[in-house]
Amino acid sequence: MSDTGSSAGGPAPCLVVGVGAVRGVSAAEVGGLIDRILAEAGLAPESVRALATVDRKADEEGILRAAAERGWPVVTYPAAELAGVDVPHPSEAVRARAGTPSVAEAAALRAAADVGCCAGLAAAKRKTANATAAVARSHPRTPRHDR
Repeated sequence: MSDTGSSAGGPAPCLVVGVGAVRGVSAAEVGGLIDRILAEAGLAPESVRALATVDRKADEEGILRAAAERGWPVVTYPAAELAGVDVPHPSEAVRARAGTPSVAEAAALRAAADVGCCAGLAAAKRKTANATAAVARSHPRTPRHDR
């Protein structure tokens, strides 16, 4: 199933890709991982609204270039904020290094909540040697018409 639109003809869900990586990761590795996770999950790259990560990676060239090549903004969150996001695959090793038990899944979920409502994982984290990515989905906010 592809995320190119809703079956009822409404607005397409918004996707956010969360990425965690080691220092010095290449844009090719990050980009390849992103392309793979979207393809494997049947998710449309044009539905992606942003790439999200922990604030310590705000200057990570490989992450920034991978996002820029796809025309996506990069949003970052403090580790303490990401640590408060409930994720299905927390890692004590990541907690020890990054101060949060999840970067990719937590950042994706946190950013998806910012751009829409009902955020949930669309693709659980996948890894390469130097990067981890996950995709979260949310639905665009629409004004309520109370009668």
